[in-house]
Amino acid sequence: MALVDVSIKVPMEMEVYLKPSAQVTELERNALLLYPYILKQTISHGRAAEILGIRKNDLIDIYDKLGFSYLDLIMDDLDAELNAYRSVKSKGAMA
Repeated sequence: MALVDVSIKVPMEMEVYLKPSAQVTELERNALLLYPYILKQTISHGRAAEILGIRKNDLIDIYDKLGFSYLDLIMDDLDAELNAYRSVKSKGAMA
């Protein structure tokens, strides 16, 4: 994986938090920088993992460890998904 230095402007007080430390690795920091793009569905978890040079499930584990859920469904959405699944499953059982 090729790396490039990128310069960004941040408040001076943030500088200490942007450097890898014992608490946050460079990989975690970079994963966090990509997370807003995943959230906005600009890129997928798979593409973000590819950019970082890791497997998708490893990226999901990083986000999980940091408190970010892979699934962002609210209960109503989950109920709708389950009902759709049950409907398709019951039609398949009748065939």
